[in-house]
Amino acid sequence: MSIGLLGQKIGMTSVYDANGKLRPVTVIAAGDNVLVRRITAERDGYSAVQVGFGGQKESRLNKSELGAFKKAGVEPKRFSREFRLEADLPDGEVNLSVTQFQAGDFVDVIGRSKGKGFQGVMKKHNMAGQGAAHGSKTHRRNGAIGNRSTPGRIWKNMGMPGHLGDERVTVQNLQIMQVRESEKIILVSGAVPGSNGSFVVVRPAIKKPAKKS
Repeated sequence: MSIGLLGQKIGMTSVYDANGKLRPVTVIAAGDNVLVRRITAERDGYSAVQVGFGGQKESRLNKSELGAFKKAGVEPKRFSREFRLEADLPDGEVNLSVTQFQAGDFVDVIGRSKGKGFQGVMKKHNMAGQGAAHGSKTHRRNGAIGNRSTPGRIWKNMGMPGHLGDERVTVQNLQIMQVRESEKIILVSGAVPGSNGSFVVVRPAIKKPAKKS
């Protein structure tokens, strides 16, 4: 049973598929996943497992986090997430290696998009801007944002300048091109969110990929 893995985005490259077509892929290092905690429906109200990845200094963890790792008998981890299950995981060893996935499987990859800082409406919302001639003094502003006395307020979800990026993003139905057990890496077709070196979650695809007609 595939539970899911935590990993680190290494970068992008390209490989040939079975049909000889060159495919862009993202390289994800997903070795050294450890089981931190078994979450049961009887004790916690739902079934899941908590998985940890990436080493961390004890001095950078609070007492509750450090206690959880010591109770599990594992080294402190920098990145940990829960994977929900339909039923409690049976006792015994859990496969948290890259071999739980095979080439051809479809997965969802969750990460945090690159932060862009504070941006204007043209970059953030793809607005056209205003006149570019000398007579205009508001070249890249958004223009009118409200109505007259009725309703006398700005509508919700109005596109405004603000922070862009650094959000949780899920890319669905990416196909696994290769699983290299010796190198503990997974090659996933296409791009995944985040910068190189960022942490990602790889889980079995929830939705079935659409069939090509």
